[in-house]
Amino acid sequence: MIVHTALCRDGRLMETPDADVGGLRAGVRDPGDFAWIGLKDPSEAELMGVAEVFGLHPLAVEDAVVAHQRPKLDRYDDGLFLVLKTLSYADEEDAVDTGEVSVFFGPGYLVTVRHGNGSFLGTVRERLESQPELLARGPVAAAYAIADLVVDEYEEVPAGLTQDVDEVEASVFSDERTKDSARIYRLKRELAEARRAIIPLREPIRRLSAGDIGMVDDELQPYFRDILDHLTLAADETDNLEMLLTSAFEAYVAQISLQQNNDMRRISAGAALIVVPTLIAGIYGMNFRFMPELDWQLGYPFALGLMAASVGLLAYLFRRSGWL
Repeated sequence: MIVHTALCRDGRLMETPDADVGGLRAGVRDPGDFAWIGLKDPSEAELMGVAEVFGLHPLAVEDAVVAHQRPKLDRYDDGLFLVLKTLSYADEEDAVDTGEVSVFFGPGYLVTVRHGNGSFLGTVRERLESQPELLARGPVAAAYAIADLVVDEYEEVPAGLTQDVDEVEASVFSDERTKDSARIYRLKRELAEARRAIIPLREPIRRLSAGDIGMVDDELQPYFRDILDHLTLAADETDNLEMLLTSAFEAYVAQISLQQNNDMRRISAGAALIVVPTLIAGIYGMNFRFMPELDWQLGYPFALGLMAASVGLLAYLFRRSGWL
């Protein structure tokens, strides 16, 4: 459904809540004017109606309706189609929530299609209204503001994940036996989700910052370069977190192996403490006819003493070697 319509003129946003799309398009008269249409989870028919008015390419419209696209930048005739993934981190659930924003922009128009929770684009309008000189540069400047807000939220995700990774590391290296494998896997999966949003977006933003597609003037290119810097920082942080989680998992596996070795040594030591006196008792229980100790009055106490001495000696040796 259409959730927002506005006419941008002379660096000001004029809200037109009751205006039809055709009438809004007709209101674009001067070179600096552009119509801004915002849609949330639209049906194909709704988006096609907007597409007919602004001449949006059918392939881009299909991608915007279906959603679940990877971040990209496509040019169709005199318009651009930019796909952004939105991210937010739910710390209580160790989960990264994703959404999607498709941005159509060209001479005289900017159309945004939002899927999922994602960022609320009202914040973008507030930023632009406080910077009329930027808004006056047209729909490319508005597209920059949308991308800038989305990337700003990217930086919050690694910050939230860093705290959880620190907790995992502390748990792995604690003296207590913990079960961290499930949480490590969950965090690695969420990091992968964040990477799918951050890494592919670098190339589209690079193209916009370098002016490769011809619609971004020299004065706006530094703004996109600033977004690229933030993207690179977010990508580096997610890579570092991925490495830390991999190291934590390897350390967890090593800890499990070490604990199992310690358990086996204790089990072996305990078995030895039982096997040696059993051996002695077995020998004395054979009742050979010519066994010297059969007629010896101290034979039974001697056997018990030998068992106790052997157990004591083994226990001393095991403790000294760290097996007990």
